[in-house]
Amino acid sequence: MNPIALLDYAGVAVFAATGALAASRKQLDIIGFLFLASGIGGGTLRDVILNLPVFWVANSSYVLICAAVAVLVFFAAHRVESRWKWLLWLDAIGLAAFSVMGAAKGLAITGSPVVSVITGVLTATSGGILRDLLAGEPSVLLRPEIYVTAALAGAAIFTAGDVTGLPPIFSELAGFAAAFAVRGGALRFGWTFPAYKSRPGRRPEDIP
Repeated sequence: MNPIALLDYAGVAVFAATGALAASRKQLDIIGFLFLASGIGGGTLRDVILNLPVFWVANSSYVLICAAVAVLVFFAAHRVESRWKWLLWLDAIGLAAFSVMGAAKGLAITGSPVVSVITGVLTATSGGILRDLLAGEPSVLLRPEIYVTAALAGAAIFTAGDVTGLPPIFSELAGFAAAFAVRGGALRFGWTFPAYKSRPGRRPEDIP
């Protein structure tokens, strides 16, 4: 098994763990754990958009990994929660890997750099957004720290490298490193973008 495939499986497992931990915070039963511990949402959306056979239908190992992680966390959530910071860093690795793999698949199928970047971002982030929505937790889109931008950086740099003719391994490593560096910086240093500050609008009488 090549390193990219290992990262793929590892990313699914990490995202499944974060979903199972969301179920533990809601004190759900084992079925709730199995439902939320889906690390395959982003890839599913990507394949549907690209009109491809959904990846976990062709390879049910992904579903089995999610189920195994759900059961494991159900019995050991208290131990995993105590190492939440470690899981965030593992999540950053999964985010970086998925941003590159999603971009690579989009580029291979369509040949479009724009589609490549979009599918990279969707693969890396939409599963987490769906998880938060179903669990009733604040979405990653509404959190102050940088998350989606990290996936955008990874997908864009991979795509730029591939389009300009870099060897695939270099493009993949560069994209992975960029996404992980941005997300890692957000975790370590609290990087955020400036928030919008509302300002009073003009009064009707001030409008010429």
